[in-house]
Amino acid sequence: MAEATCWRWWSAYSDATLDPYVYQYSVGGAVFGAGLYLAWRQGYVGLSGKGLRNLLILLGGLAFFMVLQGWLQYAEMTERPGQPYDGPPPPEPGERSLGTGLDYAIVGLYFVAILAIGTWFGRRQKTSRDFFFGGQRFSWWLIAFSLVATTVGSASFVKYSKVAFGEGLASSQTYLNDWLWTPLLLFGWLPILYFSRVTSIPEYFQRRFSSRARRVVTWLLLAYLIGYVGVNLFTMGKALNILLGWPIPLAAVVVAGVSAIYVTAGGQTSVIMTDLFQGVMLLAVGGLLVYLGADHVGGMESLWENMPRGHRTAFTNFAEDPGYNSVGIFWQDAMANSAMFYFLNQGIIMRFLAARSLGEGRKAVISMLLILMPIAAIVVASGGWVARALVNTGDLSPETQGAEAFFVAAEFLSRPGVFGLVMAALTAALMSTVDTLITAVAAIVVNDVYQPKHPEATDADLLRVARGSSIGVALLGIALVPIFMMFESIYAAHASFTAAVTPPLVVALLFGVFWKRYTTTAAIWTMIGGAVAIIISIFVPDLVAPFSHGVPAKEVGDGLFEGAKQFKFTRALYGFAVSAAIGVVVTLATRAPSVDSLRGLVWGTVADALARYKGSPGTEDEGRWVRAAVRRGDQDLERSSTGLPTVRVSPALAEALEVKAGDLVFVSDTRRWLGGLRASQGVAMIDDGAAAGAAAELEFVILGPALHDAVVVPRRTTLPIRIKRLC
Repeated sequence: MAEATCWRWWSAYSDATLDPYVYQYSVGGAVFGAGLYLAWRQGYVGLSGKGLRNLLILLGGLAFFMVLQGWLQYAEMTERPGQPYDGPPPPEPGERSLGTGLDYAIVGLYFVAILAIGTWFGRRQKTSRDFFFGGQRFSWWLIAFSLVATTVGSASFVKYSKVAFGEGLASSQTYLNDWLWTPLLLFGWLPILYFSRVTSIPEYFQRRFSSRARRVVTWLLLAYLIGYVGVNLFTMGKALNILLGWPIPLAAVVVAGVSAIYVTAGGQTSVIMTDLFQGVMLLAVGGLLVYLGADHVGGMESLWENMPRGHRTAFTNFAEDPGYNSVGIFWQDAMANSAMFYFLNQGIIMRFLAARSLGEGRKAVISMLLILMPIAAIVVASGGWVARALVNTGDLSPETQGAEAFFVAAEFLSRPGVFGLVMAALTAALMSTVDTLITAVAAIVVNDVYQPKHPEATDADLLRVARGSSIGVALLGIALVPIFMMFESIYAAHASFTAAVTPPLVVALLFGVFWKRYTTTAAIWTMIGGAVAIIISIFVPDLVAPFSHGVPAKEVGDGLFEGAKQFKFTRALYGFAVSAAIGVVVTLATRAPSVDSLRGLVWGTVADALARYKGSPGTEDEGRWVRAAVRRGDQDLERSSTGLPTVRVSPALAEALEVKAGDLVFVSDTRRWLGGLRASQGVAMIDDGAAAGAAAELEFVILGPALHDAVVVPRRTTLPIRIKRLC
């Protein structure tokens, strides 16, 4: 009784005094600090050289977000008085007619263009490695734009414009808190992931723990990814329902069908190239909507001041509103969803692994989080912010529904045709997430379900299964749409889903990577026990109450799963606490794993992972680019144990590259803007046949027929290529 009384007293005191800004940077700062400490222990950060550069980047990024959000939260700002609305009342939901025939024709042409781009760039996929990872040849900027397109798609225009219309800039909290994970991601997980050559998250769990752990995480991840497909198809269905009046399930079928076609044709290359197009499209059109809104009201300053001051804060109420509160968003989004997204989401992991090197992957992460994500924060919520300002100026009715804010503002500001472009960007946002998730599920089905049971399967068999599962996951996603339709909004559906599914997986992965004492038994119990505890909390929501920081329980109906709507955000904290407690207790009660079994799989053992990746000891430092003449070999040389083709270099070129036999190299077309489309990794072999005579003085490379055709365009056979040492 005394303990319960003390708990209630402490909860009431803390809930009454905690500031959401202070809370985020206290808890999130601890996560950031832990990552910084581990990066320092491994020599990635320091007070000189590259270590100092890395330290300044990390601290500079943190300072940028702290200053930005602090200014939004506390600065004094001018607010313009609202103007009366004297227009017609808005139509009832479902009765609005938006756009013209020209607008819908543009959207239709966009679908055709995406199909053409996806199938064109994916036409040369020959192996499962090409299908899932695009040959590990892409530049950082392609990866970064592709990642942003996927992120913005999963947090769509419709979803965040609705939140922005009601809550304002607090909707951007989702996009401005990922930096807290950067040290752990860049210098803890990413090098282990890249150098271990795993093809999936479940495969990592088998190497780190056991085949049983792999099976558990496989099915949990499939549930997460397929559910995510369902959420995004529901979002697109909702959008097309508002625009065209189509039933939500029918609209979901159309989007799933288009996405499945080009993913099935080209795999990861198709996804990356279509997402590059879609990423640029949605960033540009989202920015256009802000420009049109500012132009209509008299400039950016006028647009800004016509938003109520409460809509310009970085954080909303701490714990007062059960429908949307800062403490819940922090745990559901900044902690659970962000960690799941960057550390465990198979679709995102495949993007990291598609980079030509670890360094390119790190550049992609930094540029995405520090530059593109703040832009995306504006883009995804632009419709809601602009619509709220137009309500204040008297241009839109105060009775405008938040769910329609994006469409209403876009149509009000756009001329025929321009509105179609805006709707095409909306389509881009959703498809760029669905395509990633489809390839992610296909990768897990092939690598963690089919291949372990069919070790004799050929690459052709694996490709067939990958393409078949791509279609299958699209169908499963469609089947889940009616379940998500039970929630009052897209945001609520997404939040309830991620808060309920992600914590056990996140805890198991983070403990596995950063706690060497963590055991196999503990990992299995963490995932199963945590998942069971969260499922029970859906039927007994009072279990979450002690972790809710005083968030009031929401009134819900009597349906079987209505409990999922209560504490839908803070359920993530409950899941973290239970999962972590299970992991710690079971770990301390079981025997620690051997040190040798962990080499290359946990923090502090990156050198072992690199040696395994390369086949011999190496460093993370890349060499410089060198131009060399290229010759076509008579036959494809035998692939090495790394699975990469052999690249024969002349002694003079080997000296210029500072490579020795067995080093990994990267050969590429000299046109950097291709981003790696005409490029490949390979294993260097010194061409002893050129050691004598004048050839020894020449810098040239010999590529086998297949590798030559992948890198060299027929009309450029006489031109040099670029080559560099990777590690």
